[in-house]
Amino acid sequence: MTEHATVKAALTSQAIETPSWAYGNSGTRFKVFARPGVPRTPQEKLDDAAKVHEFTGAAPTVALHIPWDTVDDYAALAEHVRDRGLAVGAINANTFQDDAYRLGSVCHPEAAVRRKALEHLMACVDIMDATGSRDLKLWFADGTNYPGQDDIHERQDRLAEALAAVYERLGDDQRMLVEYKLFEPAFYTTDVPDWGTAYAHCLKLGPKARVVVDTGHHAPGTNIEFIVATLLREGRLGGFDFNSRFYADDDLMVGAADPFQLFRIMYEVVRGGGLTADVAFMLDQCHNIEEKIPAIIRSVMNVQEATAKALLVDRAALAGAQRTGDVLEANAVLMDAYNTDVRPLLAEVREEQGLDGDPMAAYRRSGWAVKTAEERIGGQQAGWGA
Repeated sequence: MTEHATVKAALTSQAIETPSWAYGNSGTRFKVFARPGVPRTPQEKLDDAAKVHEFTGAAPTVALHIPWDTVDDYAALAEHVRDRGLAVGAINANTFQDDAYRLGSVCHPEAAVRRKALEHLMACVDIMDATGSRDLKLWFADGTNYPGQDDIHERQDRLAEALAAVYERLGDDQRMLVEYKLFEPAFYTTDVPDWGTAYAHCLKLGPKARVVVDTGHHAPGTNIEFIVATLLREGRLGGFDFNSRFYADDDLMVGAADPFQLFRIMYEVVRGGGLTADVAFMLDQCHNIEEKIPAIIRSVMNVQEATAKALLVDRAALAGAQRTGDVLEANAVLMDAYNTDVRPLLAEVREEQGLDGDPMAAYRRSGWAVKTAEERIGGQQAGWGA
């Protein structure tokens, strides 16, 4: 197989998971902006997700968020997903939107609150069983705001106890993906603040526990690609939550703030075998002022473009320059790939799949936005918390 064909084959097989919550209304702490045609139910979110996959050919799974996507019959919801040519992706637990969790969830000082949180996590595994989901994604807002507020050591013990109980409940083909976040809403200590803490817990749990890298969850200047390379090397990279940030966890469109960083990350994924390993490429974004579906389509395309550029790196030339210590040539090899216009290549890949080479234009022509704006009138639009 030629190099060009190898690159195209890798791009054809790449799958990028979209999040159900990105199809709903969102905003800032000041205002949530509603838009016409926004889904009102989990089923309508899935209908929109199907449109993203229809025009990109690269988004076959949808992550669900519980309780935002709660339904009475999860088997029926899974059937709705399959009817639209999709599958259920990760089940995302929510232990941060209940009054009981003011001082934490699984790390809370009161045993009753910890039991409440653990019961929710177990219920999420039940939903995985009913929908065929492989991954349980865990992000905890747990932490403290003031020195002395709680015992840091004991909170880690409580976290470990809860994770172990959930891990034991998982089926043989299911995984636990542990996410980390530098800060917010906890400001003094966060119970899972970095990849090292997540990795340490995963190591103790076993091979079904892996780390999720959210590209917005790091301090300024953090070398995220180093983290990715290390986790891949250790076989513990479970997936990504792709988004962009300028300051903190902004959840902007992936590749919007720093496309070069996204390319660097994807190069380490390619270099470390992450395209063929069991790594989940997921979006975790909120589209506050832009149209939802076009923003998600654009995000999928941005990941595809960064991946294509990473695949085009001349790794033999790069290795040669690295061996001889030719710093400028090594950097030039990477920059040559980054500066390549891969849009014609990706258009060719899509057309060979029977898709339009320009997903954004194809979506605009479809009339879906007009159709949903006319039909989705009345009821409660989905959004943060629903």
